[in-house]
Amino acid sequence: MEDNLQDAVVAAKDKMPKVTPTPPEFHTQATAYELKSRLNWGEPGLTIVDVRDHDAFNECRIMGAITMPMPDFLETAKSALLPKRDVYVYGDTDEETASAANMLREAGFTRIAELKGGISAWREIGGPVEGTATNNLPSEGATNVASRLKEFSQIKQNEKKMK
Repeated sequence: MEDNLQDAVVAAKDKMPKVTPTPPEFHTQATAYELKSRLNWGEPGLTIVDVRDHDAFNECRIMGAITMPMPDFLETAKSALLPKRDVYVYGDTDEETASAANMLREAGFTRIAELKGGISAWREIGGPVEGTATNNLPSEGATNVASRLKEFSQIKQNEKKMK
């Protein structure tokens, strides 16, 4: 009886439209929209790593990113990051980003995403930044649930265009 009831519930749910937002899938090559979508979803299980030099990091960075400049990058990462945690890496160029991501993968880190376009792509989509050279105000979605849902919907539409 219980199995039949569970089967009926599953069948009914399968017929319902998907109205509940779902977090984006993890990709090793991530767009700024994908990262922003994960952050908007409220997923705390990720780390954003900026591999640019300290001056660039202090000037402008993705809000919440941590600094791990390239000269000592791998040693710092090994002592600060968990090997199975989702890590989004960005640098000055996509080549620098790929180099850092590959170093992590070779060191045994399994969930590494390269943020395509880096800080430029992030700023282009209005992603939150911090640092001495920024004076960005938070979006309406930072304090208003309806605006947040509208932003989330727009992000999902933009993600579909990127695929």
